[in-house]
Amino acid sequence: MACWYEGPLAAFDTETTGVDVETDRIVSAAVVVQDAPGTRPRVTRWLVNPGVPVPEAATAVHGLTEDHLQRNGRWPAPVMQEMAEELSGQAAAGRPIVVMNAPFDLTLLDRELRRHRASSLDHWFERAPLLVLDPRVLDKHLDRYRKGRRTLTDLCAHYGVTLDGAHDAAADALASLEVVRAVGRRFAARLERLSPAELHTLQAVWHAAQARGLQAWFARSGSEEAVDPAWPLRPDLPAAA
Repeated sequence: MACWYEGPLAAFDTETTGVDVETDRIVSAAVVVQDAPGTRPRVTRWLVNPGVPVPEAATAVHGLTEDHLQRNGRWPAPVMQEMAEELSGQAAAGRPIVVMNAPFDLTLLDRELRRHRASSLDHWFERAPLLVLDPRVLDKHLDRYRKGRRTLTDLCAHYGVTLDGAHDAAADALASLEVVRAVGRRFAARLERLSPAELHTLQAVWHAAQARGLQAWFARSGSEEAVDPAWPLRPDLPAAA
C-alpha cells in the first residue's frame, strides 16, 4: 500500500488584504486536488470582493487591486460557504489537506465564516475530521537545525519544487502539496509508518514547541511580539472583528 505522501492529497491557500487573521479578509483562494504524484491536479478557485479597502501593500504581493476585485469578485458570504463545503468534502473523502502555515489560512477562513455566515470552521468537520499537513511545521521539525528562512519560496528551492506564479492561490497550493510529497520522500524513514491522523496530532505538538522556541528567542532579543502556539486553528477571540 502506497504511503500517504504518494497518495491522494488536497491543498488550500488564500490571498488576503493583510496578515492579521482577526481583521484582514480573504480576496482569493484555491483548493487543488491531486490523486497521485504526477497526475493532473483539479483546481477550484475563488475571487472575492472583500467589501473593505485593499491596501497597496497587499496588492503589491498578490497583484489583485481593489478595483479588479470590486468588478470581478463575488460577495464573501456564499464564497466562504463554498470554501468550507469544499474542504469538508475533501475531509469526507479521506484526503489530507495541505496548508502552508495552516494557523494563518484556516483561522482567516474561520473568522470569515463567523463574520459572514454566523458559523465556524469546526462546524464543518464534525462528521469527518480535518487532517492537515503543514509543510512549514513538518520541515522545521524534521530538519530543525537548517539555517535560513522557511517561506514557501524557500521550501520550494530547498526541495526542488517548481513554483510558477508565487502568491497566486492555486500556484501556492500546488507548490505546497508538492513540497509535502518531497518532505515525505526525504524523511520516509521517519514518516512512512505514520498515518495522516497521527501526523495531524504530532504537528500540533511540534508547532507548539516551535512557537515556544520562537517566543524565547523574541524574549532574548527584547521583542514583545507574541507567538500563538495553537495549530492548525487559533482559538476564537471574543473581540474578533
